[in-house]
Amino acid sequence: MSLDEVRRIADAVLYEGYILYPYRASAQKNRSRWQFGVLMPPGYAAADPSEPATLQAECVFEHDGGPAVEVTVRFLQVQRRHTAGSLASVPAVPSVWDEAVEREVAVTAASQALLGDGIVAPFSIPGGEETETVRGARVVRRRAPLAGSVSVHATPLPGPWQAARLTVRVTNESDSAAGSDAAQSRDEALPAALVAAHMIITVSGGAFLSMTDPPEWASQEVGACQNTGCWPVLAAPGDGRQVMLAAPIILPDHPEVARESPGELYDGTEIDEILTLRTLALSDEEKAAARATDPRAAALIDRVDAMDAPTMQRLHGTIRAMRKPRSAAGPPSAGSGAGAADGPGAGGLDVPWWDPGADASVSPATDAVLVAGQRVARGSRVILRPGSRRADAQDMFLAGRPALVEAVLLDVDDTVYLAVTLADDPAADLQSAHGRFRYFAPDEVEPCEAEPAAGHTRPAPDTEPGGASQ
Repeated sequence: MSLDEVRRIADAVLYEGYILYPYRASAQKNRSRWQFGVLMPPGYAAADPSEPATLQAECVFEHDGGPAVEVTVRFLQVQRRHTAGSLASVPAVPSVWDEAVEREVAVTAASQALLGDGIVAPFSIPGGEETETVRGARVVRRRAPLAGSVSVHATPLPGPWQAARLTVRVTNESDSAAGSDAAQSRDEALPAALVAAHMIITVSGGAFLSMTDPPEWASQEVGACQNTGCWPVLAAPGDGRQVMLAAPIILPDHPEVARESPGELYDGTEIDEILTLRTLALSDEEKAAARATDPRAAALIDRVDAMDAPTMQRLHGTIRAMRKPRSAAGPPSAGSGAGAADGPGAGGLDVPWWDPGADASVSPATDAVLVAGQRVARGSRVILRPGSRRADAQDMFLAGRPALVEAVLLDVDDTVYLAVTLADDPAADLQSAHGRFRYFAPDEVEPCEAEPAAGHTRPAPDTEPGGASQ
């Protein structure tokens, strides 16, 4: 099985936050770097527990009796660049900047060792120094030597299922470059760190179970897994279960890089289109500063500057899937919303089980609830009285404000909520048209007037639901 698609996801993790917009060293956000998956040298980690030296992934897998596991540990080795001479006097060129070199360590645990005592594989990464002359200036790149270990062990699980819990631990065992670890600053210790550390774990003769959606028989064992500094997800393409990606950034099972994305922007929290437009809007001086900061930033600026209109248009958005209308001549399918003429299922669309249109017994537009002995339904006017125990700060600003009930909703736990718009909100019609409401429990409102007894009225709740407003 090809791991190319998995590596594309892993590369995005590897370089997440490497350099942030506006992609120049002088920007404040680029002065404190390396935030994800950093395994510090053990001496520094002992002095600062918030900076660990160990990464651990645990997950559950089924097997045929003779499984083997291959672990590929990937991380960045910090390469500190010092510039001396004429270039250092140019403001766009930082005198000191951290670049990075990709490193991989592969470890294989065969069946007997895997299900027995496990294995511990030490590794070392050499340091180095290169010097070059650029336009009369001397540029020196230094890397500190790194050392560590990877341990792999599987614990057979009890029960009729042939399954085991896999534990993989990566430990940084490097010595800091100079002085006592505890006396060093983080910046001084970073050259001895494993940065953006993560693992690609492959099993042969077996299949991994999802950590977020395991089968019922394995849910307790999956819940007992201890993951430190990473979260393992199924990463094989499609529905494959032979590959796990244990990353310091939480991902869903079977993550994908959007086909529309033309390249790395190093900031997954941003929208690609907006960030691309902002980068295009940088001045020539700002782009020159970004190019001078880092080769990857230079490549990013060049790629964005050369982007054509069709590529930019693809960034604007796409539709991955649409629900298919069922045939008007065919019988209604289960969960089609038949009988709820005003519900979301109207018009012949299949709807998920949790959609009001899938259950004819509920109708947010006509349902009602008794509040202080009065019927409250869509169209009722109420005064908001957020409860002090469960309302958040935003809701407290709405205390005493008049509101219009837009719907009476029932969740899967049979808890009633009222969807309201503020009566004095000039954008209330727009909010209602887009289905953007504020939500309150029945005991968080005060009826303004009696409503006619029509439609289905639900009794007042006996207990107060939690988290009523949002």
